[in-house]
Amino acid sequence: MKQLNYFSLEGKVALVTGAAYGIGFSIAEALAGAGAKIAFNCRGQQHMEKALSDYKEKGIDAKGYICDVTDEDQIAKMVCDIEKELGTIDILVNNAGIIKRIPMLEMSAAEFRQVIDIDLNAVFLMSKAVIPGMIQKGHGKIINICSMMSEMGRETVSAYAAAKGGLKMLTKNIASEYGAYNIQCNGIGPGYIATPQTLPLRQKQADGSRHPFDRFILGKTPAGRWGTAEDLMGPAVFLASDASNFVNGHILYVDGGIMAYIGKQPQ
Repeated sequence: MKQLNYFSLEGKVALVTGAAYGIGFSIAEALAGAGAKIAFNCRGQQHMEKALSDYKEKGIDAKGYICDVTDEDQIAKMVCDIEKELGTIDILVNNAGIIKRIPMLEMSAAEFRQVIDIDLNAVFLMSKAVIPGMIQKGHGKIINICSMMSEMGRETVSAYAAAKGGLKMLTKNIASEYGAYNIQCNGIGPGYIATPQTLPLRQKQADGSRHPFDRFILGKTPAGRWGTAEDLMGPAVFLASDASNFVNGHILYVDGGIMAYIGKQPQ
């Protein structure tokens, strides 16, 4: 079908930050499957070697770069290297991020700033680095990995929620400022995703019962399950492709309906 061509990424260069594993890796795999050439970053060589091996196992010829996404000089070098080796970046996925689950009154200012620096400031720096090339090329796609915490709060995640709320507005502002250059900037807001990091919250307890947080999430999600990294693949390809050329400044929540649902009535 001709319409499926809208989703093709053949000949496109995609940079996915923090894509050594988890959500970033799955998004990179999806973009590669649609035809894109993949670049990604790691902060250390050990993670880099493991990631390159994992990409090779998937049949993906990804290019890895050592880069701290909070360092403007390192970002400039990485973008320059990618342009020399692969071409001008068509697609940027700002996926790198951290979370610190610490009650606000126990969190130090340094810990708060670290989360803001990686989850928000780094996106500003990365986007600033690639937008000139996109303007020159006449098109570009920026996808920011937001969160349900872009809209809601929860205990112990004050810094993360502040960063992701700011990221939602940065997404809208990039769309506002650069939409006239045929650059679309959108966000994906994952729900609760089954990853190795969340495995302890999903494992059965000693008595065979579900973890209390697992029960909480299943009860709050109309889909009745945790999401998977694969659930984010289609939305990522859509937002990276020509199929979304008139979608700009939007946050696509991939959450199984959790944000639309008030929860079950107590019996």
